[in-house]
Amino acid sequence: MKKILSLITSLCVFAACSQEKDADKSTPKPTEVKSSSILLADPTIFYNNGTYYLYGTTSGDIPNGEGFQVYTSSDLKDWKGPVGAQNGLAFKKGDAFGDKGFWAPQILSYQNKFYMIYTANENIAVATSNSPLGPFKNDSKEPIIKTGNQIDPFIFIDEDGKKYLYHVRLTNGNRIFVAEINDDFKSIKQETLTECISGTMLWENTQNVSWPVTEGPTVLKHDGLYYMIYSANDFRNIDYAVGYATSKSPLGPWEKAVNSPIISRKNTKQNGIGHGDVFWDKDNKMHYVLHTHYSESAVSPRKAGIISIEFKDGKIVADPASFQFLKVN
Repeated sequence: MKKILSLITSLCVFAACSQEKDADKSTPKPTEVKSSSILLADPTIFYNNGTYYLYGTTSGDIPNGEGFQVYTSSDLKDWKGPVGAQNGLAFKKGDAFGDKGFWAPQILSYQNKFYMIYTANENIAVATSNSPLGPFKNDSKEPIIKTGNQIDPFIFIDEDGKKYLYHVRLTNGNRIFVAEINDDFKSIKQETLTECISGTMLWENTQNVSWPVTEGPTVLKHDGLYYMIYSANDFRNIDYAVGYATSKSPLGPWEKAVNSPIISRKNTKQNGIGHGDVFWDKDNKMHYVLHTHYSESAVSPRKAGIISIEFKDGKIVADPASFQFLKVN
């Protein structure tokens, strides 16, 4: 793509995270898509008992209003799927909150259950299962936060047992917030709600739009310091990229890293690269799973890939040479 896609009005924010329906007029037809490519956006990889589980926003010819697919692998190279408990879906519409816009799931294991934290109807909800393959369900069918619009959840559990819900609030831009979340993951402690970051750096808003986007947070702790990895720019922008910020507290304040972005089209040669999650492989090596544009001329369907990252002298650095697309073999 030779030109950066332009945003027409700030109303575009309601598609700025994960929607496929108006992402780009040059979306390939299903027959044009290579069958081996795993077509997921906003991906996450969950490792459990020797198996890697890959989830994300459906990005192919299956509407993302149906739920969440899951793929599995034992080595990060040979992927099978979708293999979810319900016709390939780990989560199916109707089994918990939401009837459209199922985006950006996170999976975690807590007290002998598997939890899926996800976006639907531009709100955040939780479902549980006895298996990473699903079915994930929640009989209450209520969002975690009942006012406003929120997307892109990530739960971080600190060493003291406190739990934090990082998420994006749609208010004068896509802004990343945090709040303590209660032990049942069904509600937040409203008094702790705190803004973390918004798009203020040049690399975070290359089109200089009036609705800047920061989204897709992942938070981890290393040597006593909290690291927030996030993406910036509209996902349709070829400059969509990944950076990070640090803090001495899970509630902030956050200081943006001077070496951001750490993953971008400039060092990977992939347009629209970002919005993923951190995971560790069997050898305890750290990786970041993410998505890219389909090609230089088409945003969607977005393709899932992984890249190696590591800590060096207190900084997070990526190895662009390690980037690889995920495929079903």
